[in-house]
Amino acid sequence: MPLLPRCGARARAFIAAGVRLLPAGLLALAAATAARAEPVIYVLDPEHSFVHFEVLHFGTSTLRGRFGQIDGYVELDRAAPGGWVSLRIPTAAVDTGMPAFDARLRQSDLLASEAYPLASFVASRFTFDGPKVSALTGELTLRGVRQGLELRALRFGCHTHPQLQREVCGGDFEGELNRADFGASFGMPFVANRVRLRVQVEGIRQ
Repeated sequence: MPLLPRCGARARAFIAAGVRLLPAGLLALAAATAARAEPVIYVLDPEHSFVHFEVLHFGTSTLRGRFGQIDGYVELDRAAPGGWVSLRIPTAAVDTGMPAFDARLRQSDLLASEAYPLASFVASRFTFDGPKVSALTGELTLRGVRQGLELRALRFGCHTHPQLQREVCGGDFEGELNRADFGASFGMPFVANRVRLRVQVEGIRQ
């Protein structure tokens, strides 16, 4: 099912109804203000959007893997400033480079991929450093459990895609969670509770 912007249509309907109440001399100003305030929607490019994870194994080395391809969209309003992000993460698409280990991670005491095929991250609190996003605060839902999660931007930028001739924005983000908070405590304490997330996303302007 395609992910649709949260409020774009509602905002346009509100503006269309409201302009009938304005004096004719203010119509142009109202239209210009609405255009500047209109949030911009970016749909994630699945070929450049992944969630990577790291967890300490027996206090010796770090296990690493990733989920992908993820899908979703980002709504940015730099004038406000503010935004909204909605990501869907297929738990069965876990990839550590070790197929037998991937199958173990999908089982019911860890990712529970059969019962919960999708994890999700939704955030409506954006922190900006000038025009750039510096952090996102929202909620991660995994195994049917919802917990708060902050993702801090390591970098964020935009460019014009040379083939598409459309704006692409994205960045690298990182955060941490305790897997036991989501009911995935198998292997503790030999495999650490704390999991570091590294999220790479690129979105194409619609």
